Amino acid sequence: MAKDNNYDKIILGIDPGTNIAGYGIIGITKSTMSLISMGIFDLRKEPSHAMKLQSIFEQCTKLMDLYLPDEVALEAPFMGKNPQSMLKLGRAQGVSMAAALNRKIPVFEYAPKRVKQSVTGKGTASKEQVAAMVMALLKIEKNHSKLDASDAVAVAICHHFTYKPGASATKNYGSWESFVSKNPNKIK
Repeated sequence: MAKDNNYDKIILGIDPGTNIAGYGIIGITKSTMSLISMGIFDLRKEPSHAMKLQSIFEQCTKLMDLYLPDEVALEAPFMGKNPQSMLKLGRAQGVSMAAALNRKIPVFEYAPKRVKQSVTGKGTASKEQVAAMVMALLKIEKNHSKLDASDAVAVAICHHFTYKPGASATKNYGSWESFVSKNPNKIK
């Protein structure tokens, strides 16, 4: 499917979750950001963890087929007090990543603190502060009722502000595709 839009780039941001996952899609024209879509995947009615993961994969794939993002930015799981929760979040992130890689879309990860810092200037900002800045940056009047959606938009905004192709000489590979191409001996 060919792109039929006026954007230089489309970024899909995902805030992974196993009960509610957020997504946000922004379009970039020169240096201007526009909100294309935002929402959630409500996974609470799925009968098992495996079915939640299947739903995440399918819904991410539908979004990618509909909006044709150039890049996907994911919020990385953070280490909390419950290792089981982190494992489940990691799986949710993994199936989101797999959906993007299946469509040959570059994937980028950002730590929660980095997303908050990039959008609000403060790495310890609350979800409400992030939502308020998302609204201000994109000049939208009404935010989504779920903060997971605005968090996902924040991930996309963070990627837009942070990622500059070819600018990094550090070990930040930018995408999994880049990592694999530079480290073929680590992939079996």
